[in-house]
Amino acid sequence: MIAGKNVLAFVMAGGEGSRLHPLTVERCKPSVPFNGKHRIVDFVLSNLVNSEIYSIYLLVQYKSQSLIEHVRQSWTMTRFIPQHFVTVVPPQMRNGPHWFQGTADAVYQNLHLMETLQPDLVAVFGADHIYRMDVRQMVKFHVDSRADVTVATLPVPLAQVSAFGIVETDLDGRIGRFTEKPPQARAMPRRPTHALASMGNYIFNADVLRRELARAHQSGESDFGKHILPRMLDTHRLMAYDFHTNEIPGIQPYEEHGYWRDVGTIDAYFEAHFDTLGAEPKFRMTNSAWPIYASPDQAESAQIEQGFINHSTIGSGSIVNGAYLDHAMLRRSVRVEQDARLEHCILMERTVVGQGARIRRAIVDQDNFIPPGESIGYDPAKDRQRFQVSEGGVVVVPRCYFARPAAAVATPERATVLG
Repeated sequence: MIAGKNVLAFVMAGGEGSRLHPLTVERCKPSVPFNGKHRIVDFVLSNLVNSEIYSIYLLVQYKSQSLIEHVRQSWTMTRFIPQHFVTVVPPQMRNGPHWFQGTADAVYQNLHLMETLQPDLVAVFGADHIYRMDVRQMVKFHVDSRADVTVATLPVPLAQVSAFGIVETDLDGRIGRFTEKPPQARAMPRRPTHALASMGNYIFNADVLRRELARAHQSGESDFGKHILPRMLDTHRLMAYDFHTNEIPGIQPYEEHGYWRDVGTIDAYFEAHFDTLGAEPKFRMTNSAWPIYASPDQAESAQIEQGFINHSTIGSGSIVNGAYLDHAMLRRSVRVEQDARLEHCILMERTVVGQGARIRRAIVDQDNFIPPGESIGYDPAKDRQRFQVSEGGVVVVPRCYFARPAAAVATPERATVLG
């Protein structure tokens, strides 16, 4: 119970993640790895669990097997509260032979899951963002403001409004207009360079949600931001919750207040990783007062033989043997051989970097064997012939692009989950 209310959560984890290609060739967007040992979905699930919301349905759709395996192994709720759950729900097609047609349709197809718990409030949250949030504070705001729906919001530069749902409010925070991804938007009253954006996180009164989803189904509406929320403005009380008022224990003074990143593009995903590096990072992954839970780790400790390492993260089971690492992020069981040079790179599980190889501004997906002397990130024309290169110049090497030589000995730790 939060603020005297029983809260159920639906997490929207069905995103295809086309803008993160090729990292999403074999996995859905929420299942994409992040930092040393996490996946993107771990942030929203950790925020809900830390906020004492333990009844969570994870709605999946595209390429969901790796996410299903990750949740099965990492989010067994007996680790926290035995009587509660994180349950993965693929499309049930109870209302016809259709996959989820949008965020609202996904929840509509699973309204029957509310029958047992009979919640007072329903949290509908996205699974694609890097942040910490105490959802209890948003719930309290929702109850205190007598809202039918509360939308979590934060300011974004006017140049970025086309990527968000944009809301306009009165001085009390009541939403008077909601526009999904407009080409341009009106600035906030006291911030002429910014508009107020939806974070894609909503709190609904349960009875309101049931009624509005049934109405939306009858009229063919399928999305909260595009259809349902704009239509409700004239008939319901919609309030904007200011994410920057959310207080998290354990946050250090040097961290960016109200840190939140949409990592839906390669460049945004790449840059967010480096926000976690250094002695005083913008977003500190380690916070015992508000942990971001990760998958169980059975690998041995990382091993550093020798070399130069600056502002880097070395995952468990990794070996660095006489290499140069500057702003490098190595996930589990990565091996970097002598004289290799890594600069502003992300290397995923079980990748081997051969002797003398050079990699710069690149993401290397798992199970790659970078040949000795290979060069990635130094010749843009050559890189574009072989790989996808983002607008910001980040090279993405797909999973298993460089095959492991037959004579190579596999690293001790194999994948514990798919993707």
